[in-house]
Amino acid sequence: MIASMRDTLVQARIGLGDLRAALETTRARLVEERRELDTVRRRKGLAAGIKDQETVTIAERYEAQHSQRVTVLEQKLAIQEAELAMAEKEVEEMTAELKLAAAGIDSMPRSADPGGVTSGTGASVDPDAERLQQELDSLARARRRAATEAEADEKLAALKRRMEK
Repeated sequence: MIASMRDTLVQARIGLGDLRAALETTRARLVEERRELDTVRRRKGLAAGIKDQETVTIAERYEAQHSQRVTVLEQKLAIQEAELAMAEKEVEEMTAELKLAAAGIDSMPRSADPGGVTSGTGASVDPDAERLQQELDSLARARRRAATEAEADEKLAALKRRMEK
């Protein structure tokens, strides 16, 4: 059981690395989009200064596009930061559970166990049941992470569709 917990923890830590990398990528894209937005606004101002209405019109279109991208990337960044915080908390909890399990302490106290899975001392008698619970918990975390990523991707795709119109 402890080996399974270690494997799950290693995978979760790898996942944290992936989340951090994605977060940094989004931050870099956001910086670039903000820079592009500033450039377009500056060019629009210069064009307005020389009364070049055609350039001003084009700049306004690009300004709207870059502004929308900035908004979406800011939302995506916020979601990714929340997801990372949630995953870091889960890894901390998993680490604490692993330490307790390695020390021989049951991390899930049970007051009454009608199925007889645990003994009166709180130590697990059925390691398969605990391993199964660990796997179910891991799957639940993965499902939540995938749902969060899918939501962010869906929002980005919707914004891209709006920008194409």
